Amino acid sequence: MSQQTTLRAGLLGAAAGLGLGYAAVRAAQAVRDRVRPYAPLPERDPQRYAAARRALMLTGIARGAADLAVVAFVLGDPLERALQPLPRTLRAPAFALALSALDAVRDLGTAYVEEHALERVYGTSDQSSRAWLADKGKAAAVSGVVSVVLVALADAVVRAAPRRWPWIAIAALPPLLAFATVIVPTFIMPLFNRYEPVRGDLEEQIRALAARYGVGDAAILRFDMSRQTKKANAFVTGVLGTERIALGDTLIEGFETDETLFVVAHELGHYVRRDPWLGIALTTVSLGMTILFAGAAVRRTTGRDLDSPAQGARLAFYATLLQLALGPAANFASRAIESRADRFAVAATGDAAAGVRAFRRLGEQNLAEFEPPRWAELLLASHPSLASRIRALEQQT
Repeated sequence: MSQQTTLRAGLLGAAAGLGLGYAAVRAAQAVRDRVRPYAPLPERDPQRYAAARRALMLTGIARGAADLAVVAFVLGDPLERALQPLPRTLRAPAFALALSALDAVRDLGTAYVEEHALERVYGTSDQSSRAWLADKGKAAAVSGVVSVVLVALADAVVRAAPRRWPWIAIAALPPLLAFATVIVPTFIMPLFNRYEPVRGDLEEQIRALAARYGVGDAAILRFDMSRQTKKANAFVTGVLGTERIALGDTLIEGFETDETLFVVAHELGHYVRRDPWLGIALTTVSLGMTILFAGAAVRRTTGRDLDSPAQGARLAFYATLLQLALGPAANFASRAIESRADRFAVAATGDAAAGVRAFRRLGEQNLAEFEPPRWAELLLASHPSLASRIRALEQQT
């Protein structure tokens, strides 16, 4: 065995050990919490919470890459051989479904601890374990169905055009992303929360604000975010007539009216500036680069085209590596878009002071760190720090 082969085997063994060991520890912690729940912390500590979330994010990145490496270079070929009795058209979706089911079972304990127990301990959620598990099951089902459909379509394209498939895939990205942006708010999001029109004086004020920019017919909705968390949030989503500005009930009920209007104006800025379409364009560029890079990497390292599900797993591994490398650039673009929406909100409301109060209240309610380490903001954050956003607004008061 060559030194290179030995090194590769050692790295893959370490990756497998990391994934299985981490999952085992988290499973034990999940069982322990079910028997004797971890006690909530006596005080709210944004710095401690933010540090914990950052550590979990970085660990998750490492685990995700390690798990994909194991699938691509250890499990992929044996799983593909096990699926040989199936018709060729079914092997790729069956391959994806098997991996999705394996991941869901293995990572259930990790998800329970990091998504449910941790939030309860820090006091940001009082969702019951049963409700969390129901949401988790629905998310897994949706993810599994989407994965199977996309993999089946991709495999059909690869088999029909083994040389031209990257360009076909890139050409298909904009309509697929637009379709997803329509489907998600219309059919997927209502599986997890109830969305209702905003009513009363707040609706009238929002409509008046939106009408000034020619979008008075935008859907302004509230959703029962309190089902999952005590945090407050709002977002804009949708294209092609499905655009909607959604406000969590935790925001509407926890913020003063002028603060809520500033948040709505920020989201309205995304709507007016067509940021959902901008997101589709940026994602198309990013994924297009990723497809070309990952396809070339698979051919270079294996000497074969994308001719099997196992090769698809290797494609996913190399694609993930490039997406991680592009992450800081994507976050930079996202922060710029969010800052632009803040400026729009100031221009729309003429009330930067309300924005300052809204961001301070958002930080307190969400247990957010106002000024994270600079490296963390540059590499990991999709939004500017609350401190920097507040400073920008204070200069306009």
